[in-house]
Amino acid sequence: MSAASLHNDISACDICAQHLPHGPRPVVQFSETSRILIIGQAPGSKVHASGVPWDDDSGDRLREWIGLSKADFYDAAKIALMPMGFCYPGKASGGDLPPRKECAPQWHDRILDTLPDDRLTLLVGAYAQAHYLPDTKKLSMTQRVKRGDEFAPFLPLPHPAWRSVIWMRKNPWFEADVLPALREQMTAHLR
Repeated sequence: MSAASLHNDISACDICAQHLPHGPRPVVQFSETSRILIIGQAPGSKVHASGVPWDDDSGDRLREWIGLSKADFYDAAKIALMPMGFCYPGKASGGDLPPRKECAPQWHDRILDTLPDDRLTLLVGAYAQAHYLPDTKKLSMTQRVKRGDEFAPFLPLPHPAWRSVIWMRKNPWFEADVLPALREQMTAHLR
């Protein structure tokens, strides 16, 4: 199946509509040439409103971390953006609800089949890491990020929400060591 055809199928998806307080609006980006895959958790309310992945403060922080302009980040020929849940799940106390569990089994393998095999995959946040690195569930997110080289071709990152600023102050190695190495890998995969 072509990426365009798969995009159309995803856009029409309503398998969990009855559980979405704001209705379905799947947000995803990919093409047959995307050599960098970023797997996040689920769109927030701002992304649901715009329909543009990572179109919020977290996206700004993520783009800063990986050293990409908006133009490069939103170039599907280069970057695939695939959340664990494709639609905004709604609010919970203290943040958003978890990503809906229907999306990953329904769509992830089909998207992965369209992407190049020699891709770099960033696992942004605990939901993506739990799904794609299940053998690491006894590790904290900090431990997974610190030991990121062990999980190639996956690279675990914290979620770039506002709380990550506090986490980064407690873990200065992330900015000093992880981010420069990440930017080098990004550059190598964008060639």
